Amino acid sequence: MAITLTPSAAERVRNHLAARGHGLGLRLGVRKTGCSGYAYVINYAEEIGAADHVFDSEGVKVVVDTDSLALIDGTEVDFVRQGLNEAFRFRNPNVKGECGCGESFAV
Repeated sequence: MAITLTPSAAERVRNHLAARGHGLGLRLGVRKTGCSGYAYVINYAEEIGAADHVFDSEGVKVVVDTDSLALIDGTEVDFVRQGLNEAFRFRNPNVKGECGCGESFAV
């Protein structure tokens, strides 16, 4: 089981954690929503709970709850800039389909 960050994503997280002055790493999860079933949820990890799994990728802690891990195990998180737009992108090997707008996915 693993969640990994590209160097670009790790740099983005490190820079934002340094700017805000606190936080343990990146919290990644999913929630039920959208037309395909699930959407990614990204936030700062402020604590690590008993049901959390912690991965170290590119020197950044990635915290994932047990329920989410079943849906996103093996995911690589990237951070991309295209013109004026910038966003995290997810390469999840478990995805069976995505909605047309790209906001949700099915496993």
